[in-house]
Amino acid sequence: MLRRYLFWALGLLVLLAAGGLVVGCSISAPKYRGSVSDHFNGETFVNAGGVKAQEGMGPLLKWMLNRDKGEWPEQSNLPPGPKPPTRVGRGEMRVTFVNHGTFLLQFDSLNVLTDPIWSERTSPYQWIGPKRLRPPGLRFDDLPPIDAIVISHNHYDHLDVSTLRRLAARDQPRIFVGLGIKAFLDEEKIGNVTELDWWQALPLSFSVKLTAVPAQHFSGRGLRDRDATLWAGWVLGTGRGNLYYAGDTGYGAFFKEIGQRLGPIELAILPIGAYRPEWFMAPIHISPAQAVQAHQDLRARRSIATHFGTFQLADDGLTEPVTDLREALRAQNLADSVFLVLPEGAGWTL
Repeated sequence: MLRRYLFWALGLLVLLAAGGLVVGCSISAPKYRGSVSDHFNGETFVNAGGVKAQEGMGPLLKWMLNRDKGEWPEQSNLPPGPKPPTRVGRGEMRVTFVNHGTFLLQFDSLNVLTDPIWSERTSPYQWIGPKRLRPPGLRFDDLPPIDAIVISHNHYDHLDVSTLRRLAARDQPRIFVGLGIKAFLDEEKIGNVTELDWWQALPLSFSVKLTAVPAQHFSGRGLRDRDATLWAGWVLGTGRGNLYYAGDTGYGAFFKEIGQRLGPIELAILPIGAYRPEWFMAPIHISPAQAVQAHQDLRARRSIATHFGTFQLADDGLTEPVTDLREALRAQNLADSVFLVLPEGAGWTL
């Protein structure tokens, strides 16, 4: 009898593993095909200096078996912020923090969204995966007309197909992505997409230039597309100055290079969350202390925090990123006003 139970248990495990393999392969995005460069080896994209995200089951299991999650209470009833203006004029810059990596950027009569996500989960399926613990800071219907969207990479918490479909249907915005992501969006029937490589630039209007810049991360939506598309940050040259959105990134020398090549940076939007445990997360996510260092490397006049407080993707608790950011600023004798933390839904005018 025991042997029969073991046989059925083993068969169930095999079926689950096979099912997971089929699903993992089916949700993988198309792979980029193009010329070899210093960050593309002909098959996959690579970070400067060969820095890699932790790979394989060993490090993942080590983390999963030794997790020390900080406290993160759900705050599902927070009210949304006020409806933002329809547009702002040349020489003005207004920034609204929606949640996670999503910002509404308004300048020079243009409205730009970064990594928009209004879905409940960061997952290929809305019944499983990391759940939103805070609502978006703006109602979707309160968004002004969106002219352009920048996508930092294709992970589910930064490229949300459901939200992109809603925006495409409503506003037909231009969508800017790293190399290889256009093919995936084409499959999803989302158009008006332009791919850029690191350091490539193009005009958004007669007064605004968009430049894709390096980041240190990885990509993939399934089991067969690891590092098959490019990750990037974005610099917007506006009438009020240069605005930098870092997306998801670990720490690297590219921060200084961005500041040297595209500075002065009037405003930098830098991630501060999903950094613990640092032995696992450091290659792909900067800590609050590294965010302060990046702010200095960029020679940014001011920075705003992103990538915290919405989805629990690592072991840092709800308040830890902000607390650690304030400690890092004090350690560098910098005022809190140099590196702002906006509540969801709050708008700030430069």
